[in-house]
Amino acid sequence: MHAMPPMAPLSRALSGLPWLVALACTAALQQGCNGGSSGGAPIILPPPPASAPAPQADAATADANLQATWVEIGDGNQAIARAITSYKATESATTADANAVCPQITVDGHPVRMILRIGAGTMPLRTTASDPADSKPSDFPVSACETMLPADAKQAAIGSRTLPLPKAEPKRVLVLADTGCRMKKADNAYQPCNDATVWPFAPLAATGAGFDPDLVLHIGDYHYRENACPTDIAGCKDSPWGYGWDTWQADFFKPAAPLLAKAPWILVRGNHEECARGGQGWARFLDPRPYADKRSCNDPANDSSGNYAEPYAVALGTGSQIIVFDSAKAGKAALKTDDPQFIAYQKQFQTVATLAAKPGITTTMFTNHHPILAFAPIAGSTPASGNPALQSVMTSLNAKAYYPSGVHIALHGHVHDFQALNFATDHPATLVTGNGGDNLDVALPDPLPPGTTPAPGVTVDRITHHSSFGFMLMERKAAPGVGWTFKAYTVAGKLLATCAQTGRTLACDKTGFLTP
Repeated sequence: MHAMPPMAPLSRALSGLPWLVALACTAALQQGCNGGSSGGAPIILPPPPASAPAPQADAATADANLQATWVEIGDGNQAIARAITSYKATESATTADANAVCPQITVDGHPVRMILRIGAGTMPLRTTASDPADSKPSDFPVSACETMLPADAKQAAIGSRTLPLPKAEPKRVLVLADTGCRMKKADNAYQPCNDATVWPFAPLAATGAGFDPDLVLHIGDYHYRENACPTDIAGCKDSPWGYGWDTWQADFFKPAAPLLAKAPWILVRGNHEECARGGQGWARFLDPRPYADKRSCNDPANDSSGNYAEPYAVALGTGSQIIVFDSAKAGKAALKTDDPQFIAYQKQFQTVATLAAKPGITTTMFTNHHPILAFAPIAGSTPASGNPALQSVMTSLNAKAYYPSGVHIALHGHVHDFQALNFATDHPATLVTGNGGDNLDVALPDPLPPGTTPAPGVTVDRITHHSSFGFMLMERKAAPGVGWTFKAYTVAGKLLATCAQTGRTLACDKTGFLTP
């Protein structure tokens, strides 16, 4: 290893300051910090600069250039402070210190410069999900910065912005998905992004923040504005589009600001963040893993790396955990066993089984974007079943059980409604919360046609569902380790249903179709 020569003097300089050692862990080796569970590389501290670091702008200027700040939780419960800044260091400063564009973060009274995750730049046009004529290069005139937070941090701030820190025993988890505003030429779908009653993510985030959640779980699809709004459609007039920063800011960071300031986030990747869509922004801003060129989605030749990620678990205090699974590239057809995607997902589900078998866990929640044992409504027809691609992989490992026995609850987005399903067969109860802002799906039939099933060998006992905008709140039951309740709310905060979890079962106080 080549890091040892500069490491010794820096280690001496930091002796007796374990908080600073934690803050200095480089982003590229974040899994080695604070005992990351995936067995990453050992902690390697960045070498000291050859000369004094170039000064950044004064604090007021740095603060004015902050575009977004938040905390997210990754593998091994590593809390990561992130910032997006439009500050441009001078050429000489950038040469002297690549981190000069980043703001300082103050943790428990100790200021330190954040680490540059990826700098500003315009990415050449790559193959996208749209025709080349309806695509453009992705412009990112902002830099992404990050700092690994020590597990025992009590206070943290970037400029004047106080950061929300993880709680050891979170009691309220706000859950949402599919929050962006749809602008897609192929579907002739142009949602009125300028109308908060038709695209209600901003008021939803404000309402959700008012519930004082300890944690936010977003189950994918942050970015929807893929193509330009036609000039004759007033509802999305002048909206940014494409995959660059302006669209990410409009579709996610600006409307989500109240929730980003309120609580740390667990971030799940959706199909709209696969490499041929919003993957570049996902890699720059939201992916909890270190930034790497091969996973950046900039070059289609690397998409086989950029579209897949190893699952990881986040502990939710006593007896509970969430396993995060990246299904961004999952298709709509069953996979053959020699398909590279089958092989990739099979390996990932083997990791899920290992994580779900962790001793001392009484509630394991599995979360990925695509529903596996839930429905996709079809106007005037029997609902479609869960995702065939993922089901085909899961049955190769667990036959008709699909999930390993350690999974109790499954949480999904992708389908734009709310569903809470309990099964008569031994399968984990399932919740879908894809009603966070994008165009809603039609309502499921009520009751379901006889024999309707989300997957072979799965029998629905009860289903509670609605097709209005809203979010879900998970609340820990009073007795430690005995499970959670799941509450469905409207955008305005009206409670629609409460579902209590016991093991793999879910009992809701209302069944069938709910009207707000």
